[in-house]
Amino acid sequence: MNITREQVDALNAVVTVAITKDDYTPQVEKVLKDYRKNANIPGFRKGAVPMSLIEKQYGKAILLDEVNKLLQTSLNDYLVQEKLDILGNPLPKVTEDFNWDADDFSFQFELGLAPQFSVDLGAKNKVVKYNIVADDTMLDEQVERIQKQFGKLIAKDTVEEGDDITGTFTNEEKGINNRTTISTDIFKTKKDGKKFIGKKAGDVVTLSTKGLFNDDHKLMDYLKVDHDDVHGLDIEVNFTIEEVNTHEKAELNQELFDKLFGEGNVSSVEELKAKIKEDAEQQFAQQADQKFLNDVTESLIENTTFELPAEFLVKWLQTAGEKQLTAEEAAEEYKKSENGLRYQLIEGKVITENGLQITFDDLKAYASKIIKQQMAQFGHLNPTDEEVDSITARVLTNQDEVKRLSEQVMSEKMMNLFKEKVKYKTKEVTYQDFIKVMYGE
Repeated sequence: MNITREQVDALNAVVTVAITKDDYTPQVEKVLKDYRKNANIPGFRKGAVPMSLIEKQYGKAILLDEVNKLLQTSLNDYLVQEKLDILGNPLPKVTEDFNWDADDFSFQFELGLAPQFSVDLGAKNKVVKYNIVADDTMLDEQVERIQKQFGKLIAKDTVEEGDDITGTFTNEEKGINNRTTISTDIFKTKKDGKKFIGKKAGDVVTLSTKGLFNDDHKLMDYLKVDHDDVHGLDIEVNFTIEEVNTHEKAELNQELFDKLFGEGNVSSVEELKAKIKEDAEQQFAQQADQKFLNDVTESLIENTTFELPAEFLVKWLQTAGEKQLTAEEAAEEYKKSENGLRYQLIEGKVITENGLQITFDDLKAYASKIIKQQMAQFGHLNPTDEEVDSITARVLTNQDEVKRLSEQVMSEKMMNLFKEKVKYKTKEVTYQDFIKVMYGE
């Protein structure tokens, strides 16, 4: 057997695998003998069928099977030995006059090679890392929400200003059918709020979505409209009133503080707001980190330039999936996935160059942290190490969970690396301003 490589250019190569009769004959003969031992052919005793008959009936199929096995094993071993970093899989070149009746065979494969490039994490960029703060307006709103939530609910017949109105937004054409609770002060204009004053259960109020709220994204919350549809949405929706309630707000006293945060942990409105601020900003930090990670990713894709074997990859995509694609469909698919492929290559290089390997201890520690957080949500604030270790061990026997956790651990490692090495600006914003930045407003 002889394997040779022709380097077409830096990103493309053709490998030729030449297989001789001596390479495959021993294995073909062994399989034929095994067939003869077990063959059941009328007129012959088991194991006594003439080899010539076995060869005639099964020889060609066995030859094809064994040559293909040898071909794949040899090609894979060659790629490993030569340390070739390929994209996709080798593509066999079709030979019109290929002859399986010959003694020797020659097979050719096209290879798409990964490009050589460097990643400069410290390069100049436009990335901003946001520090989201809970401002006084948000804190006041949260305190009021808590007072309503723990206050006394009083049913009413007719709507007055400030009441909670439960009902359903509908628009048949857009498929909107969402039950929610609103109040008269959520709208951008007082005019829309006043449409509800004096209404009762069963009444229907018609509203225009254009300019209904100060922020169009509230349409996603109240109407369950997709993000792509909220901007400039100009339709009429009906709100059918089902219940009218008012709240007798809970007093901001020690009883409420203890109910919220445990006995003695909070003892004043100022401490309440401080606790709300701390909890909110922890959640905001996670959202800010995710945007930072996304922005660094986009920056690296934009600023790390290298060529890809595009023609090869388009050809490979035609046969890579369950459904065979046309050349046009494969070209479109490549266009959609190109940035993802570029980042996979960039990420792989960053991981290798910075030694970002995931150990079992990393997975165990991360899984334990997540499990403790989930237990805390259900009121189990101080689990024993034995409890956590038992659940962690069970989780880590699930391969799907291990894969998911591995991705999250690597994402966290990449995040920490970017914070350390990427040059970025820091900007303090309120949550509302952050939302506007998120959606490009």
